[in-house]
Amino acid sequence: MNTPFSHRPGPDDHAAPPPGCPAHGLSPHDMSALSGLNGTAPGATAPTGGPGSPAPGGLRRLYGPEAENDPVGLYEKLRAEHGSVAPVLLQGDVPAWLVLGHSENLHMTRTPSQFSRDSRRWRALHDGTVPPDHPLAPIFTWQPICVFADGADHERLRGAVTDSIARIDHRGVRRYINRYSNRLVNDFCQDGRTDLVGRFAEHLPMMVMAQIIGMPEEYNERLVQAARDMIKGTATANESNAYVMAALIRLVKRRRAVPEEDFATWLVEHKAGLTDDEVSQHLRLVLIAAYETTVNLIANALRMVLTDPRFRAQLSGGHMTLPEAVEQTLWDEPPFTTILGRWAVGDTELGGQRIKAGDALIVGIAAANVDPVVRPDLDAHMQGNRAHLAFSGGPHECPGQDIGRAIADTGIDALLMRLPDLQLAVDERELRYSGQLMSHQLMELPATFAPRPPQDITGHPSPTAAVNRPQWQVESPRPRSAPSSTPSAGGTATEAAPAATATADAPDAPGTATSIPEQRTDSGPQRAWQALSRWWNGD
Repeated sequence: MNTPFSHRPGPDDHAAPPPGCPAHGLSPHDMSALSGLNGTAPGATAPTGGPGSPAPGGLRRLYGPEAENDPVGLYEKLRAEHGSVAPVLLQGDVPAWLVLGHSENLHMTRTPSQFSRDSRRWRALHDGTVPPDHPLAPIFTWQPICVFADGADHERLRGAVTDSIARIDHRGVRRYINRYSNRLVNDFCQDGRTDLVGRFAEHLPMMVMAQIIGMPEEYNERLVQAARDMIKGTATANESNAYVMAALIRLVKRRRAVPEEDFATWLVEHKAGLTDDEVSQHLRLVLIAAYETTVNLIANALRMVLTDPRFRAQLSGGHMTLPEAVEQTLWDEPPFTTILGRWAVGDTELGGQRIKAGDALIVGIAAANVDPVVRPDLDAHMQGNRAHLAFSGGPHECPGQDIGRAIADTGIDALLMRLPDLQLAVDERELRYSGQLMSHQLMELPATFAPRPPQDITGHPSPTAAVNRPQWQVESPRPRSAPSSTPSAGGTATEAAPAATATADAPDAPGTATSIPEQRTDSGPQRAWQALSRWWNGD
């Protein structure tokens, strides 16, 4: 009986270890350990496969405590043990290859004839090692979208996406970003304390992307949490994926009946003739990719602003411009740390490792960005260098990265205009992270500021409002050894932030509501980051 994957090229050697990839070249002892992935070897006990149990064959896991707490440290261990391409285990102890080298990642992403994006080639799917309900299924399950296509199919589908992205009114989008940013700030500006991740970074990208796609009425907390959950490989990832897809399917049906000026309509009406399924799947791709990366970019940029002395010193001393600082963030803390995946079209070699047909490979973005071959000195900034892999590479490089940048820089600018005296509310060592396969997420970024009244975001912006701007200034958190200035978990705003910076404008009188200026659009992202530079330098 033929399977849906019977067209898969390459040898189907059943004598080889069923999952294939990292098992090749292992000792008989290691092979015995790996045999538990597809059934217990004679006389052996089936491994639990849990993150706390010994890994089969001594391989390192890309999930569990080590991967979650110190992914960069794990990458360096793998580099030391295996070189630029390392065997690893995914959830459920499914073997794969993690590509660590910068040049190896570029070769893999730029050579689809050797390393395909078609996940139906994965041998682990053929033999049952990866079940349909695997926690990473929302990431790797084949769908009729450009991410899983090569050649002519990829050109047709990606062309529809890039053409539709090109129709987005960036100036109009920046107005939405500015308005939504101020709406979010209004929700906590009177408190004097907030979590910049949970109450700003996590919500702004979804508000904007729902507007761009054409479903602002679907925006709610459930959509935000589902979008974050579905790519984490959790037990509820598939349920979250179903929730997001249901909203997108409803949108496609509405746009078939009643077209509007939005991204969904442009995909529906594109000359490529996408089916309803193709449209909804591409909407999910754009929504989730833009959302997750932008959440992490905003959170990482704000954390570096508030905590990183090197980052702050280079900016304050004029050794780095803000556009360069953005690229530095993308080098040091890319929004996605890894991307699954590529699948070997045939037997080949990469980074000195023998790769078998059907093996899964992972784009190691964060590891490649710190490859000592391209970055022998990690303390040196990367001025003018955009060779990072934060947006992947090759024909599948992220087509919507400019939208993500716009949301990040405009949103941060609006936040700092409203709250120029933001300070970190805890010691940097208390910041908590959550590690998943694709990202190392900052869970919270507690900050304090002088309480301010909400601003009117409904009135027409005043043409003179933008002239009277606050003088922004960054202050490092007070030393933990100084009790009088150490914020406590339940402390008041006054305790957490003893005083606003002397150069900040005094807040409006209680009960007043002032009109906010629209986001400046005369110079786009550069103007926004120049504003952040002025804030940083206290000019």
